Amino acid sequence: MKKIIAIAWILMFSVSVFGQQTLDYLLKGRALTEEGKPDIAINQLTKAISEKADSRLFVERASAYAMKGDYSGAISDYNEANKLTPFSGEYGLSRIYALKGDASTALYHLELNLRSGFRKGEKDIMLDPAFGAIENRSEWRQFWKKEWYTGIEKGISELEYYVANGKIEESKTILTELKNNYKGNDDILYGEGLIDLSEGKPAEAVKIITELTTRYPENEKYLRLLAKAQTTVSNPAGASVTYSQLISSGVVDAELLILRAECYRKTGENEKAMNDINKFLDYYPDNKAALSLAGKTEAASGDNIKALELFSQNLKLHPNDADCYVDRANSYFVSKSWDWAIRDYTMSLDLKPGNSDVWLNKGISLLNSGKSDDACHDFRKSLSLGNKRASEYISRNCIK
Repeated sequence: MKKIIAIAWILMFSVSVFGQQTLDYLLKGRALTEEGKPDIAINQLTKAISEKADSRLFVERASAYAMKGDYSGAISDYNEANKLTPFSGEYGLSRIYALKGDASTALYHLELNLRSGFRKGEKDIMLDPAFGAIENRSEWRQFWKKEWYTGIEKGISELEYYVANGKIEESKTILTELKNNYKGNDDILYGEGLIDLSEGKPAEAVKIITELTTRYPENEKYLRLLAKAQTTVSNPAGASVTYSQLISSGVVDAELLILRAECYRKTGENEKAMNDINKFLDYYPDNKAALSLAGKTEAASGDNIKALELFSQNLKLHPNDADCYVDRANSYFVSKSWDWAIRDYTMSLDLKPGNSDVWLNKGISLLNSGKSDDACHDFRKSLSLGNKRASEYISRNCIK
């Protein structure tokens, strides 16, 4: 019995390891393709496929082939993906044939996608530039005369559009109509949670979406909304657990690592945060947001020298970015290196002069450098931009 249990644990561990390796290859391949390096992506994904045939690897490699204009290679890989997981490559095939100007074949594969569990949302299809070459064709117009989406799907899509554009009253109207016409549909709860979060009622959103994710623990859309709501209610610990669910489920999105890292940083789990950030930087080594977060995490861990190195690295990569100067200036500020802080705050304000917090911190740095008149100028500028904290410094240091 013990031997059987041991074998079972080994098998489970092997599946988990292979799953993580596959996800790593997918993320590396996608990052390389996005960075305009499809040949390197193809080499990486070919190695992965030789180790384990997975439909997602073929789909990702097909995207790389498509980027370099090798449509034959892309078609071959999408077909291989279909053999391993039926319909997984249909949307990709539809895009390739659309790019080739073959409307009838593109629509044949698009219909297969829409009839499958891999079906794309209407908004995603309409915004996909790949279909630009055929969107004025009669076949395309005829295809969309058919109702491919249910009323609830169209309603939720419309609700999401209104929420994304800040039209809350319009989204509420849609929600009321959906409640009247589709009682008991779980997507209505999702829509309600989305509106609650947008209206500044994140606690209500958390309650609603938690109920949904309990019933549908692998629904990516529900989990993403829950994590966002948990972050909004200042529950980074809960959000980190939700992001872990998304990552463990195999969602191919490296941004989830950064989102989880920010949660870990807020809970003081800096080592875990740096692990996630470093993983992300393996895929996107020049990413501004990741390097900024890495520096802030190192600073929170007490290593201000390492933080300064990271902020300086970010500035070399993004020399005209005001926020990168602020990051390094704040680090100098904490270490009381006032002259260096003043220099970086000044550079930031040259690029973005409307930042009231930067004017305030630059004023404090000047004050500590013995330059009271210049400091008072900055305090007044900060106050004029709406920073009420500046009034305290003005009353204490600038009124004779």
